[in-house]
Amino acid sequence: MSKIAFIVNPHAGNGSTGSNWPAIETLAKDRLGPFETYMTVRPGDAIMFAKDAVATEARLVVCVGGDGTLNEIVNGIMMHEESVRSDVTLGFVPDGTGCDFVRTVSIPADLEHAIDLIAAGPVRNIDLGKLSFRDHHGNDCFRYFHNITSFGLGGEVARRVNNTTKAFGPFISFIWATLISIFLYGKKRIRIRVDKDFEQEFFVWNVAVANGQYHGGGMWVAPGASVDDGLFNVTVIGDLTIPEVFSSLPKLYNGRINDISKVVTLAGEKIEALSDQRVLLDVDGEQPGTLPIVINMLPGALKIITNG
Repeated sequence: MSKIAFIVNPHAGNGSTGSNWPAIETLAKDRLGPFETYMTVRPGDAIMFAKDAVATEARLVVCVGGDGTLNEIVNGIMMHEESVRSDVTLGFVPDGTGCDFVRTVSIPADLEHAIDLIAAGPVRNIDLGKLSFRDHHGNDCFRYFHNITSFGLGGEVARRVNNTTKAFGPFISFIWATLISIFLYGKKRIRIRVDKDFEQEFFVWNVAVANGQYHGGGMWVAPGASVDDGLFNVTVIGDLTIPEVFSSLPKLYNGRINDISKVVTLAGEKIEALSDQRVLLDVDGEQPGTLPIVINMLPGALKIITNG
């Protein structure tokens, strides 16, 4: 039987994962048998734990936490050569603040059902994005993402959410941070290039480069995105006035974002963006740095357990 590793972020969901872990552990041992457990303490731990687990022949790596923890585990797995990671399958028990990715792929939000799904083991290959960016010290870096990278207002919202309490749940945490950021952050002038076919400068609130459909605690920013079509959906939220922003907010949640007159949608395999202003990133709910960026599509790069 293949070795199983669980990587648990006890701080996810404002600490709810730590409280839920004993029950999750009991269920998992009953459904899956023995496994090794890695408990994160600080940001970055899950990257190294995933890398180490795969290096010691874990072939099922299970994330217990939110999208940020899942992103770290994806990055740890991707540190291995393709010949190694092609044998690795990722499972996800969603128990964090956002968990937006499970709105796109079919993974139950219920903890017991999520464990049952992992035991059943239906596997799907999904695309990943590889992001080159600049960190807060000005260094050139790269990172993989499974869901959405956004820049502009999204980066400011991620910074605020991660620096404040999440006790009121994902929707309140993200909408409150969004409302504050609308007044304090402002629009940015950004030049965007998609593949070799499109290049234009926009005055924007936010740009989402989407593999999945949702981010920010339920904002449906890319209704047409698919995690296995080999393309990014790009949603550019343009030069809306503040009254237009507020009147359009419901359309960010009900799938009608493309009905907003100053929203532009694009699609491609390679996305580049730069700005003369400081523009923050949101990468699967984390805030690692700023523009400029280059994002490349990696089709079918990761195996994950989902219902379909």
